[in-house]
Parts: sequence; structure tokens; C-alpha cells
Amino acid sequence: MFIHRLGRDITVLNDCLPIPGIGFLTVNAFVLHAAEPVVVDTGLSLPDRGFMDALGSTVDVSDVRWIWLTHPDRDHTGALFELLAAAPEARVVTTFLGAGIMSTERPLPMDRVYLLNPGQSLDVGDRTLVGFRPPLFDNPATVGFFDTASHTCFSSDCFGAPMPTADLATCDDVAVVPADDLRAGQLLWATVDSPWVHLIDPVAFLSSAGPLRAMKPVRILSTHLPPSTGRGQEFLDMLAAAPGADPFVGPDQRGLEEMLAGFEPTAAPSVQPTVT
Repeated sequence: MFIHRLGRDITVLNDCLPIPGIGFLTVNAFVLHAAEPVVVDTGLSLPDRGFMDALGSTVDVSDVRWIWLTHPDRDHTGALFELLAAAPEARVVTTFLGAGIMSTERPLPMDRVYLLNPGQSLDVGDRTLVGFRPPLFDNPATVGFFDTASHTCFSSDCFGAPMPTADLATCDDVAVVPADDLRAGQLLWATVDSPWVHLIDPVAFLSSAGPLRAMKPVRILSTHLPPSTGRGQEFLDMLAAAPGADPFVGPDQRGLEEMLAGFEPTAAPSVQPTVT
């Protein structure tokens, strides 16, 4: 994993996954260094990713008070139960539906759950985290938030984009990605992760970005994009184009067989934390 520190408030715990035929997908979790430390998502549900080691290099894990689960997909919940065991005072912020979805695999201890809906807020000592529903999402339990102290929007899967290389997927600032490539990647991801965007009235869809527009965030952090600063209007413009983007059509069985035929064995990626 890679570790990127964004000022004094936020650490990015950065991983990535290769997606054949598409590129490399950033997979981030975050630490918000509030008076009551907050971990935002807990990494991939794959073995040997080194999440807890990376987390422990950035914060005393026993001090963590909140685990904001932006939604209970497997790329957001990997080390959740390890973290609950290591941080005995931490509570999981999720929705009623999120807790229910988790219960179909491994139930959350309900005395350690804090239910929060879009529009509600959480006081973490020195700041308030305001929950909101991101305009693009792939899970009905999705709740991102706006940090009133750092003016940062944590957008869950929204605004993600596959990157052409692993180096770009693990970089510390999306500014190094050419603007046209970034926009094309974000529109592709919008159609992959939120295919319903083609079915919704564009006016109604854009109205869902109202909370994000009102935030005027300095920084937007996505699970599936390198950190972004000062690009709020650019990202809102991308949202306006998403309903008209070409729908994504994945490979069929023949395509899968062609991909498998072209694969070569590769060494397992290193999981040692790298600080930038």
C-alpha cells in the first residue's frame, strides 16, 4: 500500500487493482485526524494487503473512535472486523440498510453501530461531519460526508476513474493525469459503477448534486480516484455529461476467454506501506 498525507488533517491509504481491458482502479481508504480519529472505509477484502500495518503507521489504532463505512461493498470493508477488535471504543457509522447488508455475511455487533442517514451530522470533537448521498453510487447504503474543518468532501465511489497505469492509480494528486484522460475515465466509471445514470431524467439527476454544490469543497476524495484539490466545478460539469455518456458493455464469455489466453503469471504486489 501507499500512504499519502494531505496536510495535517487527512491520510490516504492507497491501493489499486488491475482491471483487464480497462486499466488500474485506485482503491483508497482514509484517516481523518480529528479530535476523535475517523477511519473512512477499511480497504480491499483480499488477503495480504497490509491495511492494518499501513493504518498503524499513521495513527494509534486503539485511539480510533469512528469507522465511517461509506457503503458495505467488499472493496470498502476488508479490515473492518480486525479494526473493530484493535480499536475497542470505535463505532461503525452506517445506515440501517448498510448494517442489514453486512448481516448477510458477518453481522456487525449492534452495540458498536451508529446509524446515520444523508442530511444528518456527526460531531467528532473538533469538527462536524455532514452526511450526504453522492450523485453517483452503486450501493443503496452509500453515505459520503463533508468535513467542515478541512472543507473536504468524501464522495465514496463517486468521481472515480480507471487509470492507464498503476503509477497513476497510486499517485498523490490527480493533477498529474491529463484533463481529457481524467474526464474520459470518470465518464467510463460513471457508466460502469452507476449504470442507472442512463435511465434517470438529467434534470432530476443534476438536482441530486445540490448538496455537493452547496458544500463548495476545497478537496474531493473518492475511493477510486487519486486525491483532488480545486476541481469541484470540473467534476460537477462531468456529472452533467454522465447521463449522455456511452453505456458500458462488458466482455462476454468469448472476451473472457481471449483475456485469459493473454494472461501471464505475475509476481504478487508488495504490500509494504510507502509514505509520500
